[in-house]
Amino acid sequence: MGRSRRTLPEELLLLALDPATGTTAQPQSLDLGLAGAQLVELALAGRIAPDGDRIAVVVPRPTGDPTLDCALELLRRRGAPVRAVHWIGGPRLGLRQTYLSHLERCGMVHAVAGQMCGVLPTTRYQATDNEISREIRARLDSAIRTGVPPDPRTAALAALAHAVGLGKHLYPGNEGRSSRSRLRDLIRHDPMGGLVAHAVMDVQSGAAAQPRRGPAPAGRQAAPGGRPAVEPARGVPMQPHRGSMARAVAH
Repeated sequence: MGRSRRTLPEELLLLALDPATGTTAQPQSLDLGLAGAQLVELALAGRIAPDGDRIAVVVPRPTGDPTLDCALELLRRRGAPVRAVHWIGGPRLGLRQTYLSHLERCGMVHAVAGQMCGVLPTTRYQATDNEISREIRARLDSAIRTGVPPDPRTAALAALAHAVGLGKHLYPGNEGRSSRSRLRDLIRHDPMGGLVAHAVMDVQSGAAAQPRRGPAPAGRQAAPGGRPAVEPARGVPMQPHRGSMARAVAH
């Protein structure tokens, strides 16, 4: 593979990838989590920094990672700090496929073509080395079991895993309830990871309110707490039709 360190988006995607089925858990929220993971990775690289609930570019120099540098350039073009919730909820869907293709090029996964019902084409992804996923999972398990504050990268990964709903995938059933609770609690150990994770959850809350129709009451411009009532929902991915899921990769 030629690399000793993986980025947070890569690690989050590998966590979500089911080794038995080659599909990803939480496909609708995973794009949001990957956008958030890009922000945390850029912050760890010293390129951006939190400014209240906003994200500011502090060093526009490229990182050398094309996908991260694309996000950095888009942030730079904004010219002013952008709210994390607006960035994550923005129209940059398809990150899951972008990163799956990236992992394939890096040799971390390989694509397996198939068909559903003998008609619909499908593409599933299998990890080429399950030891990588086990190592990532072991870091989370250790932080959960020991209670020792994890390093910022692991804390941010835990926060993002909780935000996109991977807790039930990683620690299923009643026996995993306490582990899911501790996974959620790890959010407090990294300020940037916490900011981004809360933004991911805020965008998803906006999606939950989206089906409500009809004009808003007069004078009602914002949701409680001063958050815009409409903007976060605009970039939330639509729930795909069940029949279309097989045509997209690794759902």
